[in-house]
Formats: sequence, structure tokens, C-alpha cells
Amino acid sequence: MTRVSTGAVLRWSMAATIGVLVVLAGAYGVYLLRDILVLVLVALFLAVGIEPVVQWLCRRGLPRWLAVGAVVAVQLLLLAVFVWSVGPPLVEQGSKLLGDLPGYLHRLSDESDAVRRITDRYHLTERLTDFAGELPAKLSGGAVGFFRQFVGFLASTVTVIALAIYFMAAMPQLRNGLARLFPPRNRDRAAEVIDVVTTKVGGYMLGNIAVSVIAGAATYVCLRLLGVPFALTLAVTVGITDLIPLIGATLGAVICLTVTVFTVGFWPATVVVAVFFVAYQAVENYLISPRVQRNAVDLSSVTVLLVALAGGTLLGLVGALMAIPIAAAIKVVLSPRVAALYDGS
Repeated sequence: MTRVSTGAVLRWSMAATIGVLVVLAGAYGVYLLRDILVLVLVALFLAVGIEPVVQWLCRRGLPRWLAVGAVVAVQLLLLAVFVWSVGPPLVEQGSKLLGDLPGYLHRLSDESDAVRRITDRYHLTERLTDFAGELPAKLSGGAVGFFRQFVGFLASTVTVIALAIYFMAAMPQLRNGLARLFPPRNRDRAAEVIDVVTTKVGGYMLGNIAVSVIAGAATYVCLRLLGVPFALTLAVTVGITDLIPLIGATLGAVICLTVTVFTVGFWPATVVVAVFFVAYQAVENYLISPRVQRNAVDLSSVTVLLVALAGGTLLGLVGALMAIPIAAAIKVVLSPRVAALYDGS
């Protein structure tokens, strides 16, 4: 029987203790830097999402720096046009909607006995009136806090944009550096896997944005044809919520139906809007998304639900949006076709 000396035991104990302390210190460091790490992760995903467009321009003869510059310039131009054209009416409609909610609820109570009983029981009209009356004072009273939050949001946005530009410009070097982490005999296969992961993540992100834009545009056309007020605000809301996996489309539909009931009435506008969302979701799920995504994310519904919940729990909305492409990337890495990278076959 082998006898272990006291010195060896002490050395192993010391090494284990140091290892545990290093892990704890690393975890604590990640916790302290979590906000910065989230910004870096968001910027990296933006860069990966735009990478297919940059590669498309590079294949047509543009230098990479010029392709990145062109993509960034077009994005900033589109953002400026959106803010300039949609921002003012969006703010105006949103403010008017909040201010007019008590009146809409009062009118709906006069038209429906069931609604009247609910509003009388819970004093909804009075509460909404008080809320609408106190809102300007709350906004003005919290002007300093709002300004600080706005400055912080602006700084985070600028940081993400700057990091995303850097990641886009250095994407080939980042991919090659990642491939060099593998043994020399497996680097070509590793580079192929990295390309597949980049394509899937980028395809999912671009496809998800395209589907959301289509959803918002279709909603705007429907609401405008029905004469529903605040059509622009509701359409933008649907476009944003449609980005959220699984529940986003339903959430946007509920918001639109609620506003339609308050502003126009139940029949026929609300019924038509409900039919529109049911029909559109069928078209989006079985026609638009399959064509736009083109199997960018080959995951089951249960997997999508679980990873979205996990991502949302860890990082909120940003985590829910990024969890699905991360899961798709992990699936690619762990697929049987890639297993040869790890066994050397």
C-alpha cells in the first residue's frame, strides 16, 4: 500500500485551496464586470449578425474596411431617418394614448355593463385618471434621474456601436485566433465549424429582424385601414415585441386588441384585428419565418422555450434574444459531424 507523505498532502491541499480561491475570485470579478461584459457580448452578437452582409460585400470586390464602413454608414443613416420621421409622432401618439385612457375606459363602461361592473368594483377609471394627472409631475420631478438614465443609455449605446465596429473589422483575425486554439491537424475543421456557427447566428439575427419589420408593417396597414388610432405606436410595439421568442407575437397582439377595444369598440374593429393576428401568425409561422430564416436555427420548440427562459432569467430581454442563437451555435459544435475535432479522427 502506497504511503502518502504529510508534505504531499499539504501541497495538494494548498493547491486545491488556491484553485478554489482563484475560481471564486474569477466569479466575483465577472460579477463586478457583468455590465461591461453584457455590452461586449451584445456588441459581439451585433458584429456576428452583420457579418453575412459584410462578407457579401467583400465577395463583390470591396475591401473589408470599406465594406464595414458602408454597412455602419447605412445602419446609422437608417436609424437617423427612423428617429427623425417616426420619433416625433411616436412620442405624440404615446403621450396622447396615456392621457386619453381614462376617457376611453369611461366610454367603454357606458357601452358595456360587464365593463362597468369591473371598473366600478376596482375603481379603474379613477385610478387611470389619477395616474394620467400625476404623470407630468412624476416626469418633471424625476427629470434629474431620467437625464442620468438617458446619459447612461446613450453611453452604453455608443460603447456597443464602437465595439461592434471593432469586432466587425477584426472578425477574420478573431476567427483565425479561435481556430488556432485547436491542434494543427484539426484547425481546418475548426475553421469550418466557426464559419457554420457564424452563419447560423448571423442568419438568425438578420432573419429575426426582418420578420419583426414585416410584422410591424403588416400591423400598421391593418390598423390604418380599420381607422384604429395610434396605429404607428402600436405597429412599432408589435415589431419590438415580435423579437421576443415565443411570447412576443402574442404580447403584441394583446396590446393592440386592448387599445382597439378602448378606442374603437368591440365590433367590428376588435374582432377584425383579432382575426388578422390569428391569420398573420399562421402566415408568419408557416410561410414567412421558414423562408426568411432558412433553417438558421434548427431547434425544437421545447429547446427554444427553455433557452429563452434561461437567457431571460440571466440577462433579461437581451439574454432572451441572444439565448437562441447561442443554443444553435452550441448544437453545431456538439453535433456528431464535429465530434471528430475532439477525438482526432
